[in-house]
Amino acid sequence: MNKKNVIIVTAALLLSNAMSGLDNTIVNTALPAIIADLHGLELMGWIVAIFLLGTAVSTPLWSKLGERLGNRRAYQFSALLFVLGSLLQGLAPNMVTLIVARAVAGIGNGGMISLPYIIYAQLYANPRKRMQVLGLVSASYSTATIIGPLVGGAIVDTWSWHWVFYLNVPIGLVSAVLVQLFFHEQRQTPRAAKVDYLGATLLTVGLIALLAAIEMIGSTGSAFVIGLLVLALLCLGGLTQVEKHAADPIIPGRLFKDPALVVDFVLFALIWGAFMGFIVYAPMWVQALLGVSALIGGCTQIPGSFTNFLGSGSSAPLRRRLSPQQVILIGVLTLSVTFLIMVLVNVHAPYWAILVAGIFQGYGNGLCFSELQVKVQTDAAKPDVPVATSFSFLIRMLSQTLTAAVYGLLMNHALRQGVAASAGRITIKMMNNLSNAQSNRTLPQALLPQMRAIMYTGLHHIMGLGLALMACALVVNLWALRRERMRLAKR
Repeated sequence: MNKKNVIIVTAALLLSNAMSGLDNTIVNTALPAIIADLHGLELMGWIVAIFLLGTAVSTPLWSKLGERLGNRRAYQFSALLFVLGSLLQGLAPNMVTLIVARAVAGIGNGGMISLPYIIYAQLYANPRKRMQVLGLVSASYSTATIIGPLVGGAIVDTWSWHWVFYLNVPIGLVSAVLVQLFFHEQRQTPRAAKVDYLGATLLTVGLIALLAAIEMIGSTGSAFVIGLLVLALLCLGGLTQVEKHAADPIIPGRLFKDPALVVDFVLFALIWGAFMGFIVYAPMWVQALLGVSALIGGCTQIPGSFTNFLGSGSSAPLRRRLSPQQVILIGVLTLSVTFLIMVLVNVHAPYWAILVAGIFQGYGNGLCFSELQVKVQTDAAKPDVPVATSFSFLIRMLSQTLTAAVYGLLMNHALRQGVAASAGRITIKMMNNLSNAQSNRTLPQALLPQMRAIMYTGLHHIMGLGLALMACALVVNLWALRRERMRLAKR
C-alpha cells in the first residue's frame, strides 16, 4: 500500500472510533427524550446494557473472524451491522424494537472498536509511528465525546431523538466504502485451530440469561428469575470446562494464574462498573431534577471529556516518580470524589456541582485507563499480551453491562416504591415524562416536588453503589500496593 492509501484507510478507521465515541455520549443525552416518547423508564437499563453486551460477547469473535476471512471483510461487515442497527434504532416504534436494534448495533460495534487496532499493526510496522496513530485514535474519541452531548442535545431539542441514530448511518457507510477501495490486505494463512463455537455460545447465552435475570427482578415471577440464574450458572460453569480443552479458547484460563493480572482485571471491572453509573445517569439527573433541556443535560459529559484527555496524558509523567499501583491509586481516589459529591448533594443540587463531579470523573477514569491498559500488557507473559489486552477490554464491557442492569434494577425499585406510596396520584407514565424537559411541562406542577423526590431516590441509590464499587477498588489497589512493596523489599 502506498502512503496515500494508508492515510485514507487510517482516516476511515478513525471514523469508526468517532462513531463509538458519539454513541456513548449522544445516546445518553437522548435517553430522557426516548423514555418520555416510548414510555420505557423501567426498561432504561436494557437500552444501555444490551448494547454493551453485544459489544462484549462479539469482540473476541470479530478478531477470530478476521483471522479467517481477512480483517478488511470482517471490518466492513461489522460497520454495516452497526449502520443497520443505527437505522433500526431510529425507526423503532417501541422500546422492545429499540432494544433489539441496539443489540444489533452493539454486535457491530464489537468489531468496529477491536479490528482497527489489528489493522493499524498491519499498516504501521514502525512502533513509533503506530503510537502516533494511537494518539490520533484517543484524540478522535475524546473529540467525539465532547461533540456528542452538544450535537445530541441540539438534535433532540430541534428535531427528535430519532435523528441521533440516523447520524451514524452515512458515517458508517463512508468508512466501509473507503476501507473497501483503499485497504489492500495481504492474504494470510488461515489458522489451523478450530473456532471455539461452543465456548462462544455458552458465553453469550450465559451472559444474556444473567442480564435478563437481573433486569427482571421485581417485575416478573421469582421462579422465572431463578430459572434464568440457573441457566446462566450452568452456561458459565460449562464455559470454564470447555475452555480447558479448546484449541483456541475464547477466554484462556492461564490468564487467571497470574495474581498481578487478576488484580488488573478486578480493578478494570470495579472502576468501569462505577464509571457507568455517572455517564448514564448524570444527564438524567439534571434534566429530571433541574428541568433543563437535553442540550444542557448533555453538557454534563463535556468537562469529563476534557479531563479524561488530561488524565490519560498525565500517566506517563507520573510514572517517572511513582509506581504503576501508586498512579492507579491517584486515579481511584480522584474518581471516588465524583461519587462522593453525587451522594452528598440533595435533590436541589446546583448544576455546577454536577459539572465539578464530571471533572473528577474524567480525570480519574483517564488516568486509570491509561495506566491499567499498559500494566496489563506489562504483567502478561509476552506471548499472552494480545489475548490479555483483548480480555481486559472484554472485562470492561462485561462490567459495564452487568452494572448497567443493576443500576436499572435500583431505579425501578425506587420508582415502584414511590409510585405505590403516592396512593394513585403518581403513575409510571408520569415518571417517564419527568425525565424530559419538554414533556414534564404537561405534568401537574403540584406533584413535581414529590415526583422529583422519587427520581432522586433512585439516582441516589445508583450513585451510592458507584461509591461502594470505588471503595472496593481502593481496597484492592491498597492490597496490591502492599504486595508490590513487599516484593520490592525482598529484592
